[in-house]
Amino acid sequence: MRIALVAHTGSPLTPPASQAASIAAHARGLARLGHRVTVYARRDSRALPGSAILAPRVTVEHVTAGPPVPLSGADLADNVAEFSDELAQRWRRNPPDVIHAYFWTSGLAALAAARGRGIPLVQTFGTLGVAERRHGGAADGNDVRIRLEGCLARSARAVLAGTGTEAADLVNMGVPRAAVTVVPRGVDTAEFAPEGPVARRGARPRLLAVVTQLDAQQGLGTLLRMLTRVPGAELVIAGGPPRSQLRKDETYRDLTALAERLGVADRVSFHGKVVHGGLPALLRSADLLVSAVPYEPAGAVALAAMACGTPVAAPAAGAYADAVLDGTTGVLIPRGRPELFARRVRDLLASPLRLEAFGIAAADRATARYSWDRISRETLAAYERCVQPPVANLAGAGSG
Repeated sequence: MRIALVAHTGSPLTPPASQAASIAAHARGLARLGHRVTVYARRDSRALPGSAILAPRVTVEHVTAGPPVPLSGADLADNVAEFSDELAQRWRRNPPDVIHAYFWTSGLAALAAARGRGIPLVQTFGTLGVAERRHGGAADGNDVRIRLEGCLARSARAVLAGTGTEAADLVNMGVPRAAVTVVPRGVDTAEFAPEGPVARRGARPRLLAVVTQLDAQQGLGTLLRMLTRVPGAELVIAGGPPRSQLRKDETYRDLTALAERLGVADRVSFHGKVVHGGLPALLRSADLLVSAVPYEPAGAVALAAMACGTPVAAPAAGAYADAVLDGTTGVLIPRGRPELFARRVRDLLASPLRLEAFGIAAADRATARYSWDRISRETLAAYERCVQPPVANLAGAGSG
């Protein structure tokens, strides 16, 4: 099967974008199953070549649409037409058997480019505007984006939801239940595994929070307040700007001031940006990965932590609710219950044997449910359902 993966958000050759890495891992998984994969990615760096071999049977073709820099969702929407026109030209010469688009702007571009060609479109959103708005975020494009996502989801041959909650949202948007399949994000269980280097740490129990950037949406203030009720533990916050530039970051300054007021500054450290390849060792060094993010659509860091044998304590929402088995691979806490959050973390840290058992169960679950080999097979099954001719046509062909 010739498979086109559409990545309007950027190239898998521009690390370390989370979604781009996911697309690259999925492409490799499909190729290992014997299929030819072409990733059509927006050129988000001047240094990128026109095309490149990502792996055996996997090619990346870079499409110029907008400035060659990383763009946000709102800015991406401005060059959907340019991206779509280029896709249409390429697919006239070399049409795929199935198209899989990631993010809503990729889907809009692919839908227009494939119009009239009979090529089935499979859509993965990654995050839905209705969910972002429900959890207090400002969805890119607001009402326009939400309306377009609904139209796109109903037009696609199949929609792959990352979580059960997202699947329910899609059905509420008018997508037929038969067209929605829950296929979660995967994790590289070779890179993220219990065995391997461990980052340096002290004797204190270590709580680790990993964020993409330091901002008010990450729930870090909640974690600092939780720390006041977990005596003796340290909290390491990883992410944001490089350590050398942390002092220039306004959110960092606000968080350090809050830690001082709460009396926990001596037990809080900021790691800064995690260098490429440095996350597994950092995750292995933690006793518990903690998060207070109100909305987490993919749960990539939680899955990586579980694969490394590190349990997770997080809100009972989004990807966490699907990935973490409460009382087995970690703990799930209802939103707005900081005292309960602190008590469950405190109780878990006080029981090393239970904590170890959680870590073993977490690694087992990550390998059994979230390995990229399994995720790629589940996605391929969705593709195959899309390219099969309708039953009525088969019956008609047999009667002739």
